[in-house]
Amino acid sequence: MAITQDIRKTATDTAYAAAGAADLAAEKIGQFVTEAPERFEKLRNTDPKALGERVAQQAKQVQTQVTAKATEIVGTIDTDVKKLGQTAQDLVLQGFGQVVTVAAQANDGFEELVKRGRTAVQTWRGEAAEEITEIAVAVEPDPEPAPAAKDEQPAADAEAEADGKPAARKPAATRKPAAKKADAKTGDQ
Repeated sequence: MAITQDIRKTATDTAYAAAGAADLAAEKIGQFVTEAPERFEKLRNTDPKALGERVAQQAKQVQTQVTAKATEIVGTIDTDVKKLGQTAQDLVLQGFGQVVTVAAQANDGFEELVKRGRTAVQTWRGEAAEEITEIAVAVEPDPEPAPAAKDEQPAADAEAEADGKPAARKPAATRKPAAKKADAKTGDQ
């Protein structure tokens, strides 16, 4: 039984995560659509020469950083073979730690998508509005009935009220269907 419940929970959580991802994608697309005219205008106003210079400058910076790291790694490899084994082991442990960290972050992200999906599905179904209505009914006190004049109150209601019991409701007048006219002639003609 527990396995079945786990499978159901996993399936529903996955479905809610998919709904949350769809809701998040819709939100991001909406943001992109609203920001697109500004970005296009900014792109039109950009000077191609200035952009080329900036890209070239960033490429030079990356090249110098890569060269520095490469010479550092080569220098480390040449110095000591034992250090190389230790460095490889450290890199593996760091990689494993990063994998665990990424898995934990992915699980947190999945849980956030599940929460967002539950909320989105409730909104799509209209359940969120029903919950708000239920909360409002629970919080708001019942309106006090307007005091009725003694002359207008029927005698049975007055007696029930005097006993401390609520008055019985009288059934509303019901409409009877109109009687169908029976055909007087029966038989052959």
